[in-house]
Amino acid sequence: MPNNSERLTLNAEPSPPVIFGPISSRRFGKSLGIDLSPSKKQCNFDCLYCELDAAKTMAGQDEVLPVSQIVNAVKEGLREHQDIDVLTITANGEPTLYPHLNELIDEINKIKGTTKTLILSNASTIDDPDVQEALLKLDEVKLSLDCATQKCLKKLDRSHSGIDVEKIKAGMLLFKERYKGPLVIEILMVKGLNDSKEETAQLNDYLLKLQPARIDIGTIDRPPAFDVKPLSYGELLAVSRQFDASLPVYIASRKKAEAAPSDYGSDEILQTLSKRPLTQEDVEVLLDDASRERFETLKNEGKIIPVDSNGVIFYKKA
Repeated sequence: MPNNSERLTLNAEPSPPVIFGPISSRRFGKSLGIDLSPSKKQCNFDCLYCELDAAKTMAGQDEVLPVSQIVNAVKEGLREHQDIDVLTITANGEPTLYPHLNELIDEINKIKGTTKTLILSNASTIDDPDVQEALLKLDEVKLSLDCATQKCLKKLDRSHSGIDVEKIKAGMLLFKERYKGPLVIEILMVKGLNDSKEETAQLNDYLLKLQPARIDIGTIDRPPAFDVKPLSYGELLAVSRQFDASLPVYIASRKKAEAAPSDYGSDEILQTLSKRPLTQEDVEVLLDDASRERFETLKNEGKIIPVDSNGVIFYKKA
């Protein structure tokens, strides 16, 4: 007799592949993706920056893959790619809308071996106790938080009716108290929508309470569904400096070539690091050759120290 998840399955026709990749990431290693909605976009957000075509938001999936189909695909993926660092649960949309997520994670944990598990979620359902129970079983959780205010959430993320940013923030805090693994927050900046000092200040105040393992700030990298604009690396750097220096802010952008390296004296390097720790990528973009030599000297003198923040090395003033 079919289990509950298979009785609820609606898509009888063969669907696109569940597994994709592997994809190499400096932050997460070699990742094999698990798409819980391979046939179409199923999301409770319709973000202006999304590379997928605009679609009506939904509270839950109306096309549901059986757990057995996903697990079989994962088994095959692990057989084919035996050097995977992480299995990444995602979707053409929001993966936590998948109604059998708890059961699926249990089954994946039985077969993953030493491979880590990660989910990429928009955090819209993180206040749901059932979703929290499922995510607690993962090795790593990455949640999006583009906005700290309801007005921004509705305008930028175009959230489904009933989704409240205050419930999201409260849910994150509760989840963080319970979760033993690293919680990573992702903020995608869009010019003129969530990059204001007012919005950033509210994000900063909240993140100081949340204290995530890392905060990834990025911008639009792929052609978006709507006519919205990315921030340059320089603009992302300026935004990052508006966050408290104690927060592990990582600029996750491919647009760093726009910034020209500059000459920094030793005191200027230390002053910069006191305002915001920098990654090696930041150092290579911001500092010219002579400044990088000063940076290395300061490291050797112990005036700059490295700090590992969930796989990303930040350099800060000692």
